[in-house]
Amino acid sequence: MTLTLYNTLTRRKEPFQPIDPTNVRMYVCGPTVYDLAHIGNARPVIVFDVLFRLLRHIYGAEHVTYVRNITDIDDKINARAARDGVSIRELTDKTAAIYQEDMAGLGNLPPSHEPRATDTIPEIIAMIRVLIAGGHAYEAEGHVLFDVPSMPDYGSFSRRPLEEMISGARVDVAPYKKNPMDFVLWKPSDESQPGWESPWGRGRPGWHIECSAMSEMLLGETFDIHGGGTDLLFPHHENEIAQSACAHGGKKLAGYWLHNGMLELKGEKMAKSVGNVVTAHGLLELWPADALRLQMLMTHYRHPLEWTEERTREARATLDHWYELTAEAPDGAPLCADVLEALEDDLNTPQAIAALHALRLEAAKGAKPAAACLKSSARLMGLLQATPVAWKAWRPASLAVDDAKVEALIAARNAARKAKDFKAADRIRDELAAMGIQLKDAKDPATGEIVTTWEVKR
Repeated sequence: MTLTLYNTLTRRKEPFQPIDPTNVRMYVCGPTVYDLAHIGNARPVIVFDVLFRLLRHIYGAEHVTYVRNITDIDDKINARAARDGVSIRELTDKTAAIYQEDMAGLGNLPPSHEPRATDTIPEIIAMIRVLIAGGHAYEAEGHVLFDVPSMPDYGSFSRRPLEEMISGARVDVAPYKKNPMDFVLWKPSDESQPGWESPWGRGRPGWHIECSAMSEMLLGETFDIHGGGTDLLFPHHENEIAQSACAHGGKKLAGYWLHNGMLELKGEKMAKSVGNVVTAHGLLELWPADALRLQMLMTHYRHPLEWTEERTREARATLDHWYELTAEAPDGAPLCADVLEALEDDLNTPQAIAALHALRLEAAKGAKPAAACLKSSARLMGLLQATPVAWKAWRPASLAVDDAKVEALIAARNAARKAKDFKAADRIRDELAAMGIQLKDAKDPATGEIVTTWEVKR
């Protein structure tokens, strides 16, 4: 089957035809690193990681380049650094490192490149100069603004009426603007703000121009796939298209635009501005990564996703069974055709999971090829990456225990019971219970000896 993707540019599913099959290129908008990423921020990372894995399978790992940027200059970053009394770089380095750790913890491959906006200032300035020279941008009171009327088909990507675009862009009313819709490419910085020298004075870039410059630097003027959440469709992606097309003689920025739906909590979009944030970092301390990842993939990427603890429990129970069935399965088995067909149909992960469940049923009947196929196919989606032993031993950070200490206490309890010192045995059992350890004593049918097993209470 041919890979098909829903292209926001055309509003339909289309066969994927890369510009160059030996150099498939994808850009996905990354985080603004002023705070911990919430689980909604992780959705595009997981969605496009699945696509990255699929493209590597189809075209070969060496023929796919994936760029995901880091926005490390922004007014929110400036405000947070000032509030915390730290430098911009200290804040962004720390937050970016946690973000990268959390995204890797969720089973995502690292992108091929992860550029930072502050490392791309020369390229940003160069692109702005081209836009000014072409009559698509102008300087005004230390600012440089994109001249929206200079691009007649501005707004055709998001397909919104002018009034809605003005509202959605949250445009600043400023006397130096020629048009209310004109947006900032460069703005002045005072002494308290980070800034770089430019032909227009000391300043810093606007948000939209950063992605246009970073994608051109690493992927060229036109590349295959641009991704992000639906919340970025306007104004961010609309403005990226405008800047890049006008800087490159009308060339298309990307052939395919993919947008994932928003993650919701109790019916509301999860967002820091709403205050209903559940961080990825916090969830990784409460749940194994595979369970969080599987819940994310149980809903088609283009649909809104309602995040619930119940669905995480459901995902974990599913994975308990998958890990058990594939414990002895060899690596490298052929992929399930049904799983691959589902993923090639616009990343239909719910259908792919249904195909994995069918393999589970066969594996449960003792079909070893089905178990091996389940393992390899789940791994294509970034699942079943832990060892069965590690999966079974996983426990929340709040219930982390010293295994050696537990085993020593159990041995001491068993010794006390053999010596008929039941008071000491009970005291040790209570000590273990206080640690969250539940004991189970059972007689070994072969030897008649009492064998003690233990688990952490969830």
